[in-house]
Amino acid sequence: MTVGVSVTGLHCAVLDDYQGVAHSLADWDGLAPRVTTRFLPTHFTSRDALVDAVGHCEILVVMRERTPFPEELFARLPRLRLLITSGMRNASIDLEAAARHGVTVCGTASSSEPPAELTWALILGLARQVVPENSALRTGGPWQQTLGADLHGRRLGLLGLGRIGGRVARVGAAFGMEVAAWSRNLTPERASEHGAVAVATKEELLETSDFVSVHLVLSDRTRGLVGEAELRRMRAGAYLVNTSRAAIVDQEALLRALREGWIAGAGSDVFETEPLDAADPLRSAPNFLALPHLGYVTRRNYEGYFGQAVEDIAAYLAGEPVRVLG
Repeated sequence: MTVGVSVTGLHCAVLDDYQGVAHSLADWDGLAPRVTTRFLPTHFTSRDALVDAVGHCEILVVMRERTPFPEELFARLPRLRLLITSGMRNASIDLEAAARHGVTVCGTASSSEPPAELTWALILGLARQVVPENSALRTGGPWQQTLGADLHGRRLGLLGLGRIGGRVARVGAAFGMEVAAWSRNLTPERASEHGAVAVATKEELLETSDFVSVHLVLSDRTRGLVGEAELRRMRAGAYLVNTSRAAIVDQEALLRALREGWIAGAGSDVFETEPLDAADPLRSAPNFLALPHLGYVTRRNYEGYFGQAVEDIAAYLAGEPVRVLG
């Protein structure tokens, strides 16, 4: 056995089960009686409250990066032995600290289709002013009050052309858009595989695109990649969409760009603090189509997350952990 705890009478908590669906989407009962599982729908904004709620648990399941796990938190959870995250990458978990505290960290598969699909929901919603037109219709407001932005014949600029960016590129081509892409290591050959043209610089992409969509991994190199200077380079009639990570786009600069009309509008599914504070000024920013981080929130994705989380727990208890991170 690789576990350092008894294989009976263990406690597991599933954190941030916002929709209250985790139990119904996997066979958690199959872990009983070895493991007793609780499902916690409320996000803990206080670390003290989190420790009070799950300090007795040997196993925790977390959803994406909703709850950070730094060194301090591992130190305050001495009973913790197994931490499972949805997806095979979670920048909010200190893997070195986990190892120092004897915690095995495992992941699950994650599909690229749902976030790519949501990207297009934001692009189309912005281009055709779906929210204001629907609101006007429902409240008896003006009949037809906006002019939609065309997709056909316009340029879609992608910052990043990985699994998600590549899917977005192919849909853009199907709409008859000219698709361009940039990232530091992108080659013309790689771009061509997705029907895109690689541009030489980030600045060129921003200056020439009618829609810019962010699909980069957050890192020291990409944090703040799109700031005031970059937003001012964009066309006044252009739209920015971010379904990757909020910190890639300077949020203060984005707020100014929307308020002062540097760009036509923006869509975002990601925020630096989630859930977004009720008083956050982005909630009322003009021409801003915002969603509460729904990119990966689909039934099939959740079935994969929670189903494989149960598999991870069973494998760990059998002394053969799978999908180990770090």
